Amino acid sequence: MAVRIDGKALAAKVKSQVAAETAKLPRQPGLAVVLVGDDPASQVYVRGKEADCAECGIRSFPYRLPADTHQQELLALIEKLNADAAVDGILVQLPLPAPLEAEPVIEAIRPDKDVDCFHPYNVGRLNIGTPVFQPCTPAGVMEMLRESGISPAGKRCVVLGRSNIVGKPMAALLTQADGTVTLCHSRTPELTEITRQADILVSAVGKVNCVTADMVKDGAVVIDVAMNRNDAGKLCGDADFAAVEPKASYITPVPGGVGPMTRAMLMKNTTQAAAMQNGVAI
Repeated sequence: MAVRIDGKALAAKVKSQVAAETAKLPRQPGLAVVLVGDDPASQVYVRGKEADCAECGIRSFPYRLPADTHQQELLALIEKLNADAAVDGILVQLPLPAPLEAEPVIEAIRPDKDVDCFHPYNVGRLNIGTPVFQPCTPAGVMEMLRESGISPAGKRCVVLGRSNIVGKPMAALLTQADGTVTLCHSRTPELTEITRQADILVSAVGKVNCVTADMVKDGAVVIDVAMNRNDAGKLCGDADFAAVEPKASYITPVPGGVGPMTRAMLMKNTTQAAAMQNGVAI
């Protein structure tokens, strides 16, 4: 039976470290969180991030805008936040309601305040191995592996999903940790044959039970990034947890796995941004 990696406990440890670092800074860090529209899931995420800020000694600047906000209004707010010395990090909750376009908004955020690591400059730095920030979810996964004593070095790593938010940066970080990485997606042929070779399998597809027991090698580490709801409305990941858990050596539950770590790494990035803004090392 697999060891369940407790994301809640590890996130609490990371946030405690962040709070200690924050207390050493010459001023309180600030994180602006911009939410456009009334998507229920996004509202839950934003409330959680605001609670994390309070726990870590980070000042929260919430901006809740109506769904009919125009693109130029949103860009004007970003420019205002870019110029605000009290704001060290800017996060725009995605997805944005139509017809707003995310790409111009992401590119408008100053790279040194881009604590999500979505700006092309930061993505480029990440991919050449000299990151300013690390994207929160993949960074959280790497922290979970480290804390569990799991090194990707020399291991076969398979990432399911090629999104810019998780899949691609996850593959980059695993590669930089000396893993041999295969990035799979909806058009990958013979997918099960590939996943069965994985020593570390990271799934970020967003489809209930798309990772079945026959896709997992005995003793594999299974990191389930997805957050789905099954037919009964219960939160779950990509993996058929009951069937996969007995085959894995380590596995992340959903909820309580990667999700809390994503938010904790956002706090870490915000404190790092504040340190850079103040010209100090942490």
